[in-house]
Amino acid sequence: MADHKLTVEELIRFPALQLRLLAGEGGLGRSVSWAHVSELDDPTPWLLGAEVIMTTGIAIPRSAARQRAYLERLDDAGVSALALSAQLHVPPLHESFFAAAEKRGMPVLEVPLAVPFIAIAQEVAAAVQEDARQRLGAQLQVFGALRWLASEDLDTPTLFHRLERLSGYQVYLCTPQGRPLLPGVPVPDPGTLPTSADAPPTIPGGFVLPVPAPGGPAGFLVALEREGARPAGLAVAQHIATVAAFQVAMVRHERETLRREGAEILAELLQDVLDPATARRRLIRLGLQAEDLVLLTVRRVPDEALLRVLDDHPCLVLRRGEDRHVLGSRELGTVIARAADDDSGGAGTAGPGLTGVVAGMSRPFPAGASLRVAQREAAWAATRAAESGQPLVRYGEDAMGRWLPEDPSVLSALVEHVLGEVIRYDAEHDSRLLASVRTWMERDRRTEDAAAALHIHPNTLAYRIRRFSALTGRDLTSTGAFAEVWLAVRAAGQLGLTE
Repeated sequence: MADHKLTVEELIRFPALQLRLLAGEGGLGRSVSWAHVSELDDPTPWLLGAEVIMTTGIAIPRSAARQRAYLERLDDAGVSALALSAQLHVPPLHESFFAAAEKRGMPVLEVPLAVPFIAIAQEVAAAVQEDARQRLGAQLQVFGALRWLASEDLDTPTLFHRLERLSGYQVYLCTPQGRPLLPGVPVPDPGTLPTSADAPPTIPGGFVLPVPAPGGPAGFLVALEREGARPAGLAVAQHIATVAAFQVAMVRHERETLRREGAEILAELLQDVLDPATARRRLIRLGLQAEDLVLLTVRRVPDEALLRVLDDHPCLVLRRGEDRHVLGSRELGTVIARAADDDSGGAGTAGPGLTGVVAGMSRPFPAGASLRVAQREAAWAATRAAESGQPLVRYGEDAMGRWLPEDPSVLSALVEHVLGEVIRYDAEHDSRLLASVRTWMERDRRTEDAAAALHIHPNTLAYRIRRFSALTGRDLTSTGAFAEVWLAVRAAGQLGLTE
């Protein structure tokens, strides 16, 4: 059974105080943590909740609408009761004021002129003294959380379950975007998160506090009072936020260490210097399953944005020049495509996005397999994504690409046999015959559209097509010749020989 707390009803029963209930009988069971004098029109930024606010009446507005707003403001901040000094500065109270108090169950008390406010404060302080000792004990034990981390090697869920038992709060953590901040700790209702950086920490039934981190908050801690428990107050909630900050720093350090190790392993895999058994063991140790891995080539996106999107998904990431190579499960393609959609969706989309991302994904392969084929597939698919304006292309989705062999030597032979003369002519004359014909073919031989895409005159494009036919010895009006040239153009793209 929870320890007893002082209530508004018990405070009224103190004979020496002579308090009289004016309205709000439904709130007599509210607990009281403190009694405080305030003559401010809006004292709520300085309140923690469960206070009895005492006023001589200077703070009470005169109009009905403002009186009601004043009372509702105090109630929303968690004030237990409003105590008004009789026969001093209280203006005439309107019926709407009393109606709001009854509706909300917000006790409004009258204090006789003969009873000083300090007497009420002393009675409340004496009554809550035991609760104050309990709060101090909880603070000292929460300070010991860092010792638990060092001596008992607690996992995150166990650590925060202990903190919940000590503090009397149900604890929630999330990033500023509302996503999980630490594994095993639930996220709060988005409606509890602050709307501005200077929002007060008090919310109905608890507190919301930033989790500090270099460069700005890592997220927020929401602490809500548990039914039947004795909440230990704001100081303890702040200590828990500090513990969360230490945990976030540790997790980030561990992730960065694993990320660097993963990048080194991926570099070795791309260089094909690991034997299959060793590669398989290392990938499994880093949390990657033995089957259905894919390799992605990602372009046109900052490293920070990509890592943020992939943060919750086991993968290896390596940067080489302008390309980011990502090795992981096939769901990574869906994750990147969804992040691209988040950005294109405009305002109101949740979570991080990838503006302008271009990505290509290989076909699935088992852990330990050589990445030579997967690397070519991912690069080719990324090039197709850039050409088509899609954020992601998966290799094999294009029916024509399935007819091309995987062996690079066979692809090279096909390109040389059909396009060799054109490639050499382009290199020697700084011309763009191959790129022009490829653009023309991709636009279904619509000369006007292709010329516009190339920013040249249609007559110039017609000349380039004729010159291409002469160099290759193939008439592009022939179906057979067109098909052969188209396959060779696609093979050149797969080998990275086209723009």
